[in-house]
Amino acid sequence: MTQRLYYHDSFLYTFDAVVSEIVESPRPALFLDRTAFYPTSGGQVFDTGVISTESENLKVTEVADAEDGRVIHYLEAPPKEIKSGAKIHGQVDATRRRDHMQQHSGQHVLSAAFVRRFDLHTVSFHMADDYCSIDLDTPTLTKIQIEEAERLANEIILENRPVEIRIVTQEQVGKLGLRKIPVTDRDEFRIIDIRDFDLSACGGTHVKHTGQIGCILLRKAEKVRQGWRVEFVAGQRAVATARRDFTTLTEAAGVFSAHIYDVPQQARKSLDEIRSLRKQREQSLEELAEVQAAAILAETPETNGRKLVIRTLVDREMNFLKLLAQRLTRHAPKTVALLATTSPQPSIVFAQSSGQPSDMGALMKEVMSKFGGRGGGSRDMAQGGLPNPEITALALEHALTALQR
Repeated sequence: MTQRLYYHDSFLYTFDAVVSEIVESPRPALFLDRTAFYPTSGGQVFDTGVISTESENLKVTEVADAEDGRVIHYLEAPPKEIKSGAKIHGQVDATRRRDHMQQHSGQHVLSAAFVRRFDLHTVSFHMADDYCSIDLDTPTLTKIQIEEAERLANEIILENRPVEIRIVTQEQVGKLGLRKIPVTDRDEFRIIDIRDFDLSACGGTHVKHTGQIGCILLRKAEKVRQGWRVEFVAGQRAVATARRDFTTLTEAAGVFSAHIYDVPQQARKSLDEIRSLRKQREQSLEELAEVQAAAILAETPETNGRKLVIRTLVDREMNFLKLLAQRLTRHAPKTVALLATTSPQPSIVFAQSSGQPSDMGALMKEVMSKFGGRGGGSRDMAQGGLPNPEITALALEHALTALQR
């Protein structure tokens, strides 16, 4: 078993130890007789840092619990000189550790706040690189509950209450009034005691006073299978997140020439205008396609009992090609349309009036196969994209030749 130094002092960033085993594959790693590096456990992610001797420095990239109860330290590169039994010096990344302490202690305070105010219990905790989350066992969660829990949590932080580590026996656990009774057959339990506010069994790293958490900011709440998930950040993460949010809002406000608090209203107004303009544009395109189809059909003579329309358009999207093809083939009973656009994206559309003998889908596949594009469709209409505009004329010429076989 590895002696876990962080159990008793979460602010211990340096330590000395002895290498008990070296692992070469599948990933280089070390086992130590004692460690201050925290392994991923209980929702909290691992520490990183450096393990060194007088002649070698090894970067610790991940720390995990091994199946036999020891702690394994994964390394960026295999050791060159360190041997089993060697004395090493460990240096935990203090910035990362302090961040994890703020997030994990913040979670304890927040979870207790939900219990105190609304009897909503946390069933799981997750810590990511940029946010944390708790899952609450509840079918509903209101904005008022979220804000009230956040307010109470920050009051407890402001009061700077002591956070103490207690080791208790299995017999004592049931008498302490823990927020959540651990399901395990251990003889002893590590309890995190936030003075007169929360008692929880936990093996993670924590602050010594709630004031060291800094603050808690709730970011998002969403319904999940087992209840409601609440995302939050604490400490320096909260400060960085608030700064990023403010910068984003300030830039958005500049775009709208408005105050940051007016951004939502301005955004909704802009979206309404965009929707209105989109509808107007769609209607205009339909009207244009109608007029253009009539003009094209009027000037296109019948050949062998049908009208064959071949057109290349500029600055028209695929959707307009399809609209035009639909109008052409509906207004004349025996019409075949071979249409192309060179920009913004080189595309082609093949269409025919219902009841015509050709297969536009098969024709499109033939053309795409020859010219390196992708497309397909039904018997009466097909569409495809070409790799460059220079070959659109060749693609239409090939399609025309195929139709005349």
